[in-house]
Amino acid sequence: MTRVQVDIVSDVMCPWCYIGKKRYEAALAALDPDIGVDTHWRPYQLDPTLPPEGKPRDLYLAEKFGGLERARELYANIEAAGRGAGIPFRFDTIGVSPNTLDAHRLIRWARTAGEGVQDRVVDRLFALFFLEGRNIGDHAELVDVARQCGMDPAIVETLLASDSDKDAVSQEIALARSMGVSGVPCFILQNKYAVVGAQDPATLAEAIAEVASGA
Repeated sequence: MTRVQVDIVSDVMCPWCYIGKKRYEAALAALDPDIGVDTHWRPYQLDPTLPPEGKPRDLYLAEKFGGLERARELYANIEAAGRGAGIPFRFDTIGVSPNTLDAHRLIRWARTAGEGVQDRVVDRLFALFFLEGRNIGDHAELVDVARQCGMDPAIVETLLASDSDKDAVSQEIALARSMGVSGVPCFILQNKYAVVGAQDPATLAEAIAEVASGA
C-alpha cells in the first residue's frame, strides 16, 4: 500500500473548513484501496485578535463584514454549500465568536491520544460550534469534547488551565503563514504540494492519487 501524508491547515471557527472536511472524507472514500492516507490537523486562526472569552457574534460579524445584512448574504451562500456537503449549518444559534487557540491546543494533544482521536475531536468541535452554537473557546466545553472523544478529561482540564503548548500552537500558525498559507482549509500533501480551499471531492481525490503515484 502506498501511503500519503495529508496535513490539513484549518480553523474550527471556519465554515469552509467544515465543508472542506466533509468533502475530504468523500474524497478518501473514493480513493483506490491501495492508497492509504495519514491525516494530521494543523492549526490556523482566522482572527487571533479575539479576546480569550470571545466576542458577541452579531458584533463580530458587523465589524468583520461592515454590517449584519452583508454578513447574512455571505452566510446564505455558505449554508447552500453546507447542504451540498451534508452540513445543516445553524448560524442563528451561535452566540459567541470564539478565540480558537485553546481548541487548537486540544486538537494538538489529541494527535497522540490514539488512532482516530484527533479527527473525532476536530469533527466534534465543528459540530459543537456550527450545529449547536456552543462556545468552543470555553474550557468546560473543551473538556467535555475530550471526554466524548476518548481523551482523559482530568489531564485536559489541567493542561487547559496552564500555558501548555500555547507557544507551540502559535509558532505553528506563524509557520503556516510564512509558508504562504493565507486562506483555509489548505491541504498539504507529502509536505510538498498544496491544495487550497474546500475543493470538491473529485479534485482532492485526484490530487492525492497523483501524489501517491509519484511516491
